Amino acid sequence: MTPNQQQFVAWSAITAVAGLVLWVLSPVLMPFVVAAVLAYVLSPLVKGLLRLSAGALPVLLAVGVVELLFLIVALAILLLVVPILAKELPLMREQLPGLLLKAQAVLAPWLKELGIEMALDPASLKAFIIKYFNTSVEDSLDGWLTSLRIGGSVALAVVGNVILIPVALFYLLADWDRFVAHVVGLVPQRMRPGFDGFVAEVDEVLGQYLRGQLTVMVILAVFYSAGLALFGLDLALPIGVFSGLAVVIPYLGFGVGLVLALLAGLLQFAAWKAAVMVAVVFGLGQLLEGFVLTPRLVGERIGLHPLAVIFALLAFGQVFGFVGVLVALPASAILLVCLRRARQRYLASQLFTG
Repeated sequence: MTPNQQQFVAWSAITAVAGLVLWVLSPVLMPFVVAAVLAYVLSPLVKGLLRLSAGALPVLLAVGVVELLFLIVALAILLLVVPILAKELPLMREQLPGLLLKAQAVLAPWLKELGIEMALDPASLKAFIIKYFNTSVEDSLDGWLTSLRIGGSVALAVVGNVILIPVALFYLLADWDRFVAHVVGLVPQRMRPGFDGFVAEVDEVLGQYLRGQLTVMVILAVFYSAGLALFGLDLALPIGVFSGLAVVIPYLGFGVGLVLALLAGLLQFAAWKAAVMVAVVFGLGQLLEGFVLTPRLVGERIGLHPLAVIFALLAFGQVFGFVGVLVALPASAILLVCLRRARQRYLASQLFTG
């Protein structure tokens, strides 16, 4: 075999073995994979902090500062859901019957022309909704308590992962350069030029995508929060921030944010005002993201199309579970670089040129 063919076979074998190990040990590897992905994202911040301090800041202290800031931001994002649920659920229980009756008044004439009769009893509807919400809350609490009593090992595993991930992240950030050097040291010397070029290209693609996507998320979070606040929505800040950050999942995140804003608007305003608010804010936000932010900050040259991102998340999640979702983007970047290089070699080969 030629050196190129040997290199291809070697990397194919390595990829197959890594995939098999990931699939078999995915439950055990989950906290370490989470920590490794976070370490890859946060390591530039640690290096930047060390450069700013001109060596005066110890490495462990820099790692601690970066990880603490990350944990604070992550906790703040999780707490955004609390005011939405705390305020929307009681309002929904009180106002949903009225909203459904208004919808009946609008839709009933159209449905009647199609031969469909639509009639709702206000008293029965309100009693059903109140019973459903109260039962749902009670059933959820009972289910959680039962899980904690019966599935003690599951609860212990969750608590263990919550503790283990920050610990693993700390050690990985502190020894990131040494860890990478050990991995690179396993590559044979004759394969190093190709390996170094491949890794550099993958790092550039993935790093540019992550940095650009993070910037887009922050700008859209500010835009949605400000836009919803201008319309007077009480939950403008949590829904706006959630909608902006949720764009990391293309289309799905935008849709969830739009539904939350529409629901909150219907519970607070008249239906026409809620519809106008959602149409203006999220319509302009989609135009801003699609025609300005994504092309300029993420860049089409990266090649990670939104549909490819969705497919990668679903495919890796189906095969490897939660661990697969975490490695979907890095794996997609690696596959993208492989396809680019294969295409370049094919176009330069005698098979194509004749």
